[in-house]
Amino acid sequence: RGSARRKSSRAPLIAAVVVGCAVLGLGAGALMSGGGDSPQDDSKTVASESSPSTEPSIQAAPDPVKQQAEALDKLLADSNSSRSTVISAVEDIKSCDNLDQAATDLHGAAEQRRGLVTQLEALTLDKLPNHTELTSSLTDAWQASASADDHYAQWAKQTKGKKGCKDGHARTTSQAAKGNQASGEATAAKHKASGLWNSIATKYGLTERAPTQL
Repeated sequence: RGSARRKSSRAPLIAAVVVGCAVLGLGAGALMSGGGDSPQDDSKTVASESSPSTEPSIQAAPDPVKQQAEALDKLLADSNSSRSTVISAVEDIKSCDNLDQAATDLHGAAEQRRGLVTQLEALTLDKLPNHTELTSSLTDAWQASASADDHYAQWAKQTKGKKGCKDGHARTTSQAAKGNQASGEATAAKHKASGLWNSIATKYGLTERAPTQL
């Protein structure tokens, strides 16, 4: 009987131990697999944090002054394209050579200068430093050059006429004198325009130009 009592008293104890082990096993399993903080999850988090930003970069707005300066620079690049033609034509007149061609070339040069004035008027240059003075000087220069070209063309026609040449040299006529006067006015205006433009060109890395290049 005593042996039976001892066996019966051990049964609850064994059951308690088994239950406790089961609880501990479940707890350990939860720690091993639970909580949502697995190494795989960690790697995903790091990858998402290190991914590059897709936000667009902010670009600086273009400088309106530089844009206007660049537009004028392009026009000035063509401004002296007829210079060599004019010089050659005037030399031909002085030596009484190729007078018809000289007159034609000079009229063409005059039209080219007037075209520059028209193109200048179409540009917006209100942001440029001293833009009023600059545009006025360029306009005066090109208009005076056109006037000089026209007068020299008339001189060529006079030279071709009776007594226009003497000993292989053209006589100085009223048209030649008017051409020289207009040419002097053009040179003065170009000197002024050159100084105004070069201060802008230096600041914005554009081409500086001597008076003879205008």
